[in-house]
Amino acid sequence: MSSTITNQVNQTAEASEEISVAKELLSLNPVDFESKFSREPFLIDHALCDHPLFQLDRLIDLTKTLPEECIEYNAGNLPVSIDPSLTPRNGLSPVETIRRIEECESWMVIKYAEKDPAYRELLDVCLEQLRPYTDPIAPGMTQPQAFVFITSPGSVTPYHIDPEHNFLLQIQGSKEVRMLDGREKSIVGEEDLEQFYSDRGRNLKLRTEHQESGWTFDLQSGKGLHFPVTFPHWVKNGESVSISFSITFRTPDLDRRRALYQTNAALRDKGYSPWPVGKSQLRDQLYYNGFRAWRRLTSRLNKG
Repeated sequence: MSSTITNQVNQTAEASEEISVAKELLSLNPVDFESKFSREPFLIDHALCDHPLFQLDRLIDLTKTLPEECIEYNAGNLPVSIDPSLTPRNGLSPVETIRRIEECESWMVIKYAEKDPAYRELLDVCLEQLRPYTDPIAPGMTQPQAFVFITSPGSVTPYHIDPEHNFLLQIQGSKEVRMLDGREKSIVGEEDLEQFYSDRGRNLKLRTEHQESGWTFDLQSGKGLHFPVTFPHWVKNGESVSISFSITFRTPDLDRRRALYQTNAALRDKGYSPWPVGKSQLRDQLYYNGFRAWRRLTSRLNKG
């Protein structure tokens, strides 16, 4: 057995042992969930700062086992608003980026870390602790996914929105998170969401009048932050290397939301001006039923 595989086995065993010892990895406030989950950002506490899965050597091993499309990285010295097609690469490999993260001015995300059994076990433990608080509000936890962010001092994650329920756990270093209210149509409009849910880009342009809007969080190690779905945000790293663990999941209501915005995008592409999602429950249900019927038909034709 190679030394790399032996080290991974040992680290996985250590991680599993730590998970079993520290069963309550998250410290949660029921009042915050009842009043804010999926409506406003709020902070939680966690006990993952010394977890072996977030040591740089272990993260290097993780990048070596995942497909290339699971590793996204680029230069971290970016403006808050940028076209993703213009984001510059850093000229390094993923392994070199992690090894030189302190001075290479880079941003990296390891996507779908749950493909590794040790990270999947950690994700599952965390989500099981969240489930009693989230299910009464948004039932049916599906598509659990884990992302690890490794960023150089001062790096910027540009202004964007995400499709999942998300808790970002700060493991090492600190971040300043600016988040705006995604319920405000002047901030995230119907066409913004249609484009997003049609997979035409998640980055947004931050308007001048909104630069001071929303919430600002100084996210220190040991803290976690809830990001409601499609609440736009940008992040600036502190003065040291940052490692963060993002635990995400979806719920059936989000699948319905995606389908409705995709339907509206298709109608707009044909020259129509569709009603905003949520304006008519009857209209939304009819469109959703039609979307599901079309999807079933397409699936059968593809199989045939």
